[in-house]
Amino acid sequence: MRYLSALAMIVAIMFATSSDAAERKAKLHGLLITGGCCHDYPNQKKIISVGVSQRASIDWTIIHEGGSGTSHNVSIYEKKDWHKGYDVIVHNECFAKMKDDEYIAKIANAHGDSGIGVIVIHCAMHTYRDGKEGTDLWRQMLGVRTRRHEGKKSLDVINLKPEHPVMKGFPKEWKTPNGELYMIEHTYPNTVPLAKAYGVGSKKDHTVIWANTFGKSKVFGTTLGHHNETMNNDVWLGVLSRGVLWVTGNLTDDGKPKKGYEGTGIKPIDVAKSPVKPKKKKKPAKKPAKKPE
Repeated sequence: MRYLSALAMIVAIMFATSSDAAERKAKLHGLLITGGCCHDYPNQKKIISVGVSQRASIDWTIIHEGGSGTSHNVSIYEKKDWHKGYDVIVHNECFAKMKDDEYIAKIANAHGDSGIGVIVIHCAMHTYRDGKEGTDLWRQMLGVRTRRHEGKKSLDVINLKPEHPVMKGFPKEWKTPNGELYMIEHTYPNTVPLAKAYGVGSKKDHTVIWANTFGKSKVFGTTLGHHNETMNNDVWLGVLSRGVLWVTGNLTDDGKPKKGYEGTGIKPIDVAKSPVKPKKKKKPAKKPAKKPE
């Protein structure tokens, strides 16, 4: 009898342990597409992948291509059903001068048809900016239209929807360590602004965080993220991670990961010195010396 009781206890422990292990293995698979001009993508891909993994149970495939150019055909898009096998696709690239409408439309339609969650960050909003019909579809997927930005300075970000699960834990106001405010020209009907910031240059408010739906897919977007010090911040990584969980259906109403989708735990992320060199300011032309009269 004692033997059977002991055996039953061992079986119960093994079952509980295996259940816990199964929950720990309940991971999302993310695709991060990055590269292009004007940003420190070598460090940003580390900040995004490590930072989100600390806050949500996810592993990553990272496609980093295009050098520092403004036009590039990302290799994965050449594959049939390139998006299959992923739970979320994250865009943090900057290819503004890519104009192939058929190519751009194919990418946008894959997002809308698949139902896979989408995250769009900063220069993803200016990517494909110079196209036409394809870019219109891309912008509908993004949820906003923007073609210009203001100067680089910290921004006062206002939480517009503190009741939204993605914005739970986001401060009422957040002053970013640095920033580059994108000027929003148009917001599409399915887009829900979640946060805004005032542009001192344009003298108006612009949406900087939002939620969108495009076809079958949920989309989370933010134009915040030009500088590493803004990205490598608990506020920014927190809202991004909640965005990832929200677009994949794994965020609770109180802004927490569903059971089994918790991350590895928050720790500092060390990044190398940025390889992106600031543009040198042009020196004013010297006025010719006056000839003595």
